[in-house]
Amino acid sequence: MSHNANDVPGYTLLGRIDSPTELRALPADDLPHLAVEIRRYLIETLGRIGGHFAANLGTVELSVALHRCFDTPHDRLLCDVDHQASPDKMLTGRLARL
Repeated sequence: MSHNANDVPGYTLLGRIDSPTELRALPADDLPHLAVEIRRYLIETLGRIGGHFAANLGTVELSVALHRCFDTPHDRLLCDVDHQASPDKMLTGRLARL
């Protein structure tokens, strides 16, 4: 895995996601908990380094749903506003670069 959420206590699901394929392998019942972990990671990270909270927090379920429903990365998604793209980055192997 290319990220380090495994090293952070409390990220049991997010720490297992390094690609949309791994996201799609999660049981649907785990998705609400994954959304909570994503939000918590965003709040902790952006609170420390600075950044825009609201747009990112508002796209968590959208990002999860898009990667669950589409065959990404084969099907391409375009995030036109970077302030909304952090959840997408977290689910596509770019968590450590957030």
